[in-house]
Amino acid sequence: MDTATAASSTGVSRLASHLSTGLIGHELLIERLLVALLSGGHMLVEGPPGLAKTRAVKWLSDAVEGSFARIQCTPDLMPSDLTGTLVYRPQDASFEFVRGPVFHNLVLVDEINRAPPKVQSALLEAMAEHQVTVGNDTHKLPDPFLVVATQNPIEHDGTFPLPEAQLDRFLLHVVLALPDRETERRILDLVEAEGQKGAAQPEAMSLAALSQARADVRAVHLAPELRDYIVRLVDATRSGSFAKDIEHAVSPRGTLALAASSRARAYLRGRDYALPEDVAALAPDALAHRMVLSWRAVADGRKPRDVIADILGSVEPL
Repeated sequence: MDTATAASSTGVSRLASHLSTGLIGHELLIERLLVALLSGGHMLVEGPPGLAKTRAVKWLSDAVEGSFARIQCTPDLMPSDLTGTLVYRPQDASFEFVRGPVFHNLVLVDEINRAPPKVQSALLEAMAEHQVTVGNDTHKLPDPFLVVATQNPIEHDGTFPLPEAQLDRFLLHVVLALPDRETERRILDLVEAEGQKGAAQPEAMSLAALSQARADVRAVHLAPELRDYIVRLVDATRSGSFAKDIEHAVSPRGTLALAASSRARAYLRGRDYALPEDVAALAPDALAHRMVLSWRAVADGRKPRDVIADILGSVEPL
C-alpha cells in the first residue's frame, strides 16, 4: 500500500469514526453516506421527522474539506433559488451570474418533496451532468459534488412526490426506521452531553485524500461471476416470474449503481474485492426506487423492496 492510499484509507476510517460518534443507532445510514461519497453518487434519505437526517449530513460536512450548503425546500421555491441567477449591473450595463447554493461540494436538499416540480427538475442537470445552464451559458459544478436529499414520508399536504426520472438520479435511496428503546436512551445521553460541552470538531479529510479514496474504490475488483450476479438481479425485474408485479423495470443505470456501490462497501470493509454479500446488502437501496410496480401488485400491498427481497431469495449469487 503506497503512502497516498494509506493516507486516504486512514482518512476514511477517521471519517467513519466521527460519524459513528455523533449518529447513534445509524450504522446503516453512516455506511450508505460513505458509499455515496466514495462512489461519487447522490443519496435520498427518507424517514419520519427527528431521525437525524439533517444532522448526519452536517456531521459529514464537518469532517470533509470543501464547501457545504443547505437548501430548505418550500412550495414557493424557484429554480433560480437553487442554481443562481443573472443580476443586472447598472454601472456597466452588464449582467453577472450570481451562483446559487448548488455550487458547493456537499449540498443538503432538505425535504425535497416540498419543492415544486420545476425546482426538482432543475436538479436533474446538476445531479446528472455536474453542470448548470443559465441563459446561454453553462457553468461547471465543483468537484467533488454530492447531493444528499431528505424527504418526510408521513406528510402529504403541500408536497410533490418525486417523479421516477428524478428518483433514478439517486445512487441510493435509504429508508430509516424509528430507533428501539436502548438506542433512544443512548441518543438522549449523547445530546445531553453535547449540550454541556459541545461536539468535538474532527480533523477534516482533505479533498486530495477523498480523490485518492475514490480512485481506490474504482480499483476494487469485481469478478466476472459477481458482475453476472448483478446483471441477473436486474434482469429479474424485467422477465420471469417477477415481471407480472413490475410495470417499469430497473434500467442499466441501476446495474451501474449497484456495481459502484458494491465496490465502495467492499473498500469500507478493508477488501480490494467485492463479494456477493456486498451486492445483496445494497440491492434494496440501489434498485427498489428505480422500479414501478404494477397496479395489481400495489393493490395487493406489495412494495418495491418486497419484490427486491424476493428476487434476492430466488437468484443465486454464483
